[in-house]
Amino acid sequence: MPKYFDFKIYGYYLYFTSHCIIEAMHVHASDSNLTERGSAKFFVRSNGDTDVVDTGRVSARDIRRIQGFIKENYLQMYEKWSQRSTQGFYGE
Repeated sequence: MPKYFDFKIYGYYLYFTSHCIIEAMHVHASDSNLTERGSAKFFVRSNGDTDVVDTGRVSARDIRRIQGFIKENYLQMYEKWSQRSTQGFYGE
């Protein structure tokens, strides 16, 4: 699982899976198991805004906090995403 960062963000790893790179840029958030099951999923737009498509087992408070973190760091995250995927931001 490629992680966007090696450390947890508000108690969650932010990552994507190798089989989901066919979709637009997105972020999974999970506290321990780096699988799609139980994780939250955020599609990332070109301005850093996110659309939450699944909250998984992540609280509403942490969803908002993670969205803020993504907004502040989405360009750095996109660099990692674009190393493995030719798909761009969500909505393009």
